[in-house]
Amino acid sequence: MMMGVNSLKAFLILENGQVFEGQSFGSTRDAVFEMVFNTSMVGYLETMTDPSYAGQGLAMTYPLIGNCGVNKEDWESEKLWAEALIVKELSRFPSNFRAEGDLESLLIEWDIPGIEGIDTRMLTRIIRDQGAMNGVLTCNEDFDLDECIAKAKAYEVSGEVAKTGVQQVTESAESGIKIAVLDLGLKKSLANALRNRGCALDLYPYHTPAETILVSKPQGIFITNGPGNPKECDKLIATVKALCESGIPVFGIGLGHQLIALAMGGDTKRMKYGHHGSSNPVRDLAQDRVSITSQNHVYEVAMDSFKDGIAKMTHVNVNDNSCEGIAYLGTVVSGIQFHPVSSDGPTDTAFVFDSFLASIKEGTQNA
Repeated sequence: MMMGVNSLKAFLILENGQVFEGQSFGSTRDAVFEMVFNTSMVGYLETMTDPSYAGQGLAMTYPLIGNCGVNKEDWESEKLWAEALIVKELSRFPSNFRAEGDLESLLIEWDIPGIEGIDTRMLTRIIRDQGAMNGVLTCNEDFDLDECIAKAKAYEVSGEVAKTGVQQVTESAESGIKIAVLDLGLKKSLANALRNRGCALDLYPYHTPAETILVSKPQGIFITNGPGNPKECDKLIATVKALCESGIPVFGIGLGHQLIALAMGGDTKRMKYGHHGSSNPVRDLAQDRVSITSQNHVYEVAMDSFKDGIAKMTHVNVNDNSCEGIAYLGTVVSGIQFHPVSSDGPTDTAFVFDSFLASIKEGTQNA
């Protein structure tokens, strides 16, 4: 993989009118996206290949990105999903012994634009103070500010779930605990966590009817992480509701957790700037134990939206008290907001998969 360097200026325009000028790298095409920041010190490649980042412009708060190069073994999926990459400084000469190439050349290959040399601390503070907002990245020095602001304000992360998961049913050839996976953007690390525990995963596209999944007689149902606003997925919510009413243990992560909440009569809401990174502290209320987790979400479940006797919060975010996990009373249905295992972060909470499998083996309901 050859290294590519261009000498163009680049401009990041936020929907609030703030303009950042820097140096272009990667693709030189214009991009419009939802602007988020990620606090991880490592794992930039795992992050960019996480389907949950589809439609988002990714600003890394760690100042030097790319020094480890790129390695296909680290990918969380088969493509790069982030719409753009924003960094303080790009390393064009990786020194890691595992490196198969450099980050900029990979971005050129996947037609993803980037900007370096801007004040990413200021950018992060703007998003933290004013809330998540959209942005435009362009190499056109004669850009029209009003036009760019209008493009940014009009943008929505929409329809991405149709792209991020499998496009056709993929049945496992392996033996083991039969898990039906409703794939909305499954990460490789999550799939491996289940397979390493003796599970055989049958993958289903987002549009699969509940009847098709249930007729295969799975022992458990896993609803994966994914991008976007859960309320956009009307048909998917109805499917999830039918799955939750089947009596088969159901477990959701990220977007899957949010869809379960909507299906069970709860509500979701947009956060000020969300959680993005691999250092989010979460308290397990049953064990009174805090773990560090990897997360990427802009929406959260509103715990106070449930009627009495429907749901019990199992995990809470230590920083802002937002809901991180729910068990649905009298059912074998549960969900968590965080990613219990992640190649770009900690594996402190991988035991939640063991709890899911225990509910399959024992058929125990949530008290």
